Parts: sequence; structure tokens; C-alpha cells
Amino acid sequence: MPPSALDRLASLNIDYPMLFELCNPAAERVSHCGVLEFIADEGVIYLPYWMMENMLLQEGDIVQVKNASLLKGTYVKLQPHTKDFLDISNPKAILETTLRNYSCLTTGDTIMVAYNNKKFYIDIVETKPSSAISIIETDCEVDFAPPLDYKEPERPAPSIPSSKAPAQAQEEPTKEEPKFIPFTGVAQRLDGKPLKQPATASSSTQNEAQSGVGANGAGSAQSSSSSRPPSGKLVFGSNMSQASKDKQKVQKYFLQ
Repeated sequence: MPPSALDRLASLNIDYPMLFELCNPAAERVSHCGVLEFIADEGVIYLPYWMMENMLLQEGDIVQVKNASLLKGTYVKLQPHTKDFLDISNPKAILETTLRNYSCLTTGDTIMVAYNNKKFYIDIVETKPSSAISIIETDCEVDFAPPLDYKEPERPAPSIPSSKAPAQAQEEPTKEEPKFIPFTGVAQRLDGKPLKQPATASSSTQNEAQSGVGANGAGSAQSSSSSRPPSGKLVFGSNMSQASKDKQKVQKYFLQ
């Protein structure tokens, strides 16, 4: 600042260290700062480039300067522009060293931290107990917000079962369970003797039928043929009843 500013401030009842409020009326931007020296030319003040960017000022623009009394800060929340700042081995020590060059902080400003030939820009997201605080000889709690370029890792999508599996299940025919069939297999006697086979249509019966036809002659053959049932089915009275009796014996044996 120019020497005339120091003469004016010395005649006023102000708080030390000297702090100032800067205002850009054209852009309605407000910030706060301290003073380094009073050796500038009259009518001219010199600001760091990063502060001119915060104030949206160009070289030669008009800025209003007013003395201000700021409370000591108790809390500040910072947000780095890039996540590279988190890769620093000890960011707390770097911030403590860098913030020694600052006398105050204002919510909405952006400060620059130089480390290892890199420039890290950090936004002042929140300050307490007011929107502008003094950080000279004070213990201030520092909190970090996620960097501006930080992206949360994507969660794996839940696996969706393919539609082929149900289709294949539908195409496969359902296997029918075997049904229970009673009285299957071969019957055996407990005494080891062979089973009696049921009587069938024997040749002797056929011979008797043929002999009957021969004895009675042609007339009797015609009458017997008329009394016979239609061809294609054979019915035997005595032999059939005997077969049914044997079958009942076999069934009774299995039931016992």
C-alpha cells in the first residue's frame, strides 16, 4: 500500500495487526487481507495474482480498501481442486507452513499451496465463527471436503441370471416317475416245487371238437357251427374256470 495509507491509519483507533476488507464494486466480490509493506506508489496497491483472480480484478481496476476487525478463527473447511493433494505425505504440515503467509481467510476464496514444484489450489468452503476469520496466532480446527475431481468408486452391478437357463429348463421334458404295478415278476413256491401252469386251449379240445363234427356228419356240423360264437374269440367253459381258480391261488399266495 502507499505510505499515505499508513499515515491515515496511524491517526485512527484501529486494531493490530492491520487487516483490510477489499471490495470490487463491479463484480460485487469481497475478500480480506493483511498488509506487507507501505511502499507502493500513491493511488496504487499491489495484490497477489491469486487474490486478483478471487476478486475478478484486472490490472488498473478500481478496488475499495477498508480497515476491518476480524475474529480469530476456530474452524475452517478446505476443499482441494484435485485429488493429487491427498497424495502428499504430510498435508497438515504443508498447510501449517503455507498458512503462515496468510493473515486471514474468507469463505469463498481460493488459496494456492506450492509444494514439490506443483501448485495446489484449495477452496475455503466454510469458516467459523464468521465468514471471515483471522488466523494469526490461533489454534484452528481444519477439515477437508472431497476434492472437486473426486469420483466415488462404482459399485458392482448385481448379477442378473441369464435367460438361457430358464429356457433350457423349460425345454427339458419332465421325467415321469415310474408307477407301481402290482403282481409283477415270477411267482415261486416256498417248498421249491414247480408251479402248475394254467390250462390253455389244448389240442385235445380241438380234437374233440373235430371228432364231434365227424361223428354227427354234415348236418350236425352245420348245427354246431351255427351254435358257435363268432370267429376271432375262443371261449372254454371248464378250462377257463380252472384257469381262474389257479390264478386266484397265485394271488392268494402273494397276499399271504
